[in-house]
Amino acid sequence: MATESPAGELGAPAPAFSLPATDGRTLTLDDVRGEHGLVVVFMCNHCPYVLGALPHLVRDAQELAAHGVNVVGISSNDAATYPDDAFERMVPFAAQWTLPFPYLYDESQQIARAYGAVCTPECFGYDAGLKLRYQGRVDASRYAPVPDARRDLFEAMREIAQVGVAQGPRYPALGCSIKWKTDE
Repeated sequence: MATESPAGELGAPAPAFSLPATDGRTLTLDDVRGEHGLVVVFMCNHCPYVLGALPHLVRDAQELAAHGVNVVGISSNDAATYPDDAFERMVPFAAQWTLPFPYLYDESQQIARAYGAVCTPECFGYDAGLKLRYQGRVDASRYAPVPDARRDLFEAMREIAQVGVAQGPRYPALGCSIKWKTDE
């Protein structure tokens, strides 16, 4: 069953992190932030909603870079229950999709909890000062990319990069729930 993200508190600061990346580095929030903003996308390898949105997310990440907005993907799913989302499988996934952004692993799930992430893909868009200005979906794509879909994330982040806020509509993210560990 699909999970919809709740509305986030606009203006909230981005929680700090230091996580391993599929390229062998360990990256922090400061390492990945862009001059004019940052998008943190909670995603994973197996979710059909991620796979449906990924072509548009890759395109949008490439184009947002020209606006000084960086993107980072974070997988927080329990790999013991969902082995397709294990870190060792994230590496070939990132290569297969030629991800133009770092793909990080949140094994402890503490970062997903700090951000209040509930589903994949779920986007958190921050301004240059790392204050939350957008939370929601990439676009209307679900199990497959929707041709000519309004570019919700891209349009919001372009506006945030230019004027610091987004005036357009915010649509909640809809996707698979984050697969939380049950032995906590």
